[in-house]
Amino acid sequence: MPVQVPWSRLIRFIASDEQIYYGDVITDDPNFDVGVAAMNTAASPVRAKIVVGWPFSENCEVTERVETVKKLLGPFSRQDAPVIRCIGGNYAEHLDELNYKRPQHPIMFPKTPNAVAGYGDDVVIPKIAQDDQADYEIELAVIMGKDALNVTAEEAYDYVVGYTVSNDMSTRSWQLDPALAGAQPQMSFSKSFDGFLPLGPCIVSAESIKDPQSLSLLTRINGHVRQKSTTKNMIFSVPEIIQHCSQGTTLQAGSILTTGTPSGVGYRMDPPQYLQHGDRVEMTIGKIGTLVHGIVYA
Repeated sequence: MPVQVPWSRLIRFIASDEQIYYGDVITDDPNFDVGVAAMNTAASPVRAKIVVGWPFSENCEVTERVETVKKLLGPFSRQDAPVIRCIGGNYAEHLDELNYKRPQHPIMFPKTPNAVAGYGDDVVIPKIAQDDQADYEIELAVIMGKDALNVTAEEAYDYVVGYTVSNDMSTRSWQLDPALAGAQPQMSFSKSFDGFLPLGPCIVSAESIKDPQSLSLLTRINGHVRQKSTTKNMIFSVPEIIQHCSQGTTLQAGSILTTGTPSGVGYRMDPPQYLQHGDRVEMTIGKIGTLVHGIVYA
C-alpha cells in the first residue's frame, strides 16, 4: 500500500494574498489537468484546499480553507528536493535510436537540486551550453514518501507518495562530445545546470494512480509532437528502479526518482532539433497533467 496522504492532487502556488501555499486541487474529475487550467485561470479559476504540515508525510492535513490560484508554481522548490536520482536508457525504443544495448541493471545518475524548475518557468540556457545542443526528455518522476533502504520490488510501492511530470534536460555536447565530456557519456554535469529539471504541474498521490506502468507520455515543442509513448514500455518498472536504487543507499522521504525517456529526443532527429530561445515546451503524462515551461538563451 502506498504512503497514505489526505490529498489527491497536490499543487504549490501563489494565492491572491501573494503568499505561497501547498494545496489539494478541488475537482471532481480524476483526469483534471491543472497544467492546462493554469494557462488561463481568469477564464477557469483553479481553487485548492490548503495543506498544512510537510505535504509528503502521512501527518499532513488538508484543511477546509480554500484559496484561488493566482500563479501555479512547481511542486518543489530547490530547497525541497534532498536528492534527485535519474534513470537513463530505460525505454527500448530510445535505446534503439541511440544504438545502445539493453542494460542488465538500471543506469542511475544524480542531478543536483539547483536543477529544479517549476511550472511556467523560463529555463535559462547558460552561456556554456549555448552551442545549439540543449535537449528535452519527458520522464515520469516518482516521489518517495518514506525513507527506503534495501527494499524489494514487491514492497517498493509502500514507500511511494506520488508522481509528477519531469523534463530531464541535457546539453548534449557536454554529455557526449569527448572533447568536452571526456570519457562519455558524462551525465551529471551536462544535466545539472540551473533549471534543467522542470517539474509539475502537480503531484498526484500514489493512491490515485494504481498502475504507474500504464500512463501515456506526450511531448510538444511549440505545438509539434516530438515524443509519444507510454510507461508500459519501460525496461525496468518503477518497483524495480526503487529496489535497485535503494540497495545500500537510503532513498530519503521527499526525494525524486526520474524513470527514463522514450524515443523522440531532439538530438536523434534528422536533422537534430534542439531547444531554441523562445521555445514553449509542453509535456503531458496521463492522469497527472501538463508541465509547461519556456526556453531562454541569456
